[in-house]
Amino acid sequence: MGKNLQCPIDFVTINENQARLTALQVVFLIIIWLFAGYAIIPAFLSFDFLLRASNYGKYSILNRISHFLIKKLSVGNKPIERGPKRFAALVGFLFTVSIVTLSLSQIIIPSKILAAVLLIFASLEAFIGFCAGCYVYTFIAVIFKKRASDIGK
Repeated sequence: MGKNLQCPIDFVTINENQARLTALQVVFLIIIWLFAGYAIIPAFLSFDFLLRASNYGKYSILNRISHFLIKKLSVGNKPIERGPKRFAALVGFLFTVSIVTLSLSQIIIPSKILAAVLLIFASLEAFIGFCAGCYVYTFIAVIFKKRASDIGK
């Protein structure tokens, strides 16, 4: 799948350093939730992911904090395509909504498993700049392409 990777593209660039700092905040918040269990944390993350996924990233509190820190620390701009990050935010939104729903329903183990997966993805982005968005997007595209070809038979 590596050679045939498909990524969502919207022809807008963002600062990769800011995206990684936002992911680091997600890492910290998920770790806090895993240990403390405050339902407000994944609820907040759901809202923040939704803003970033739906083109309202400038209103995201995590993005605003990252932007402030980038300016204060004089970290440079490293342009990167926004599309994969928006798709990853959509996946993060779906994960956090599921975490909220499961945890409020007292279905704890699956909610913690989803949080652990989200933690892994956010950590990969934050610490090594690896965005799994293109891999997930390609996987979904392959599934839908296969289904479409099966229906045509």
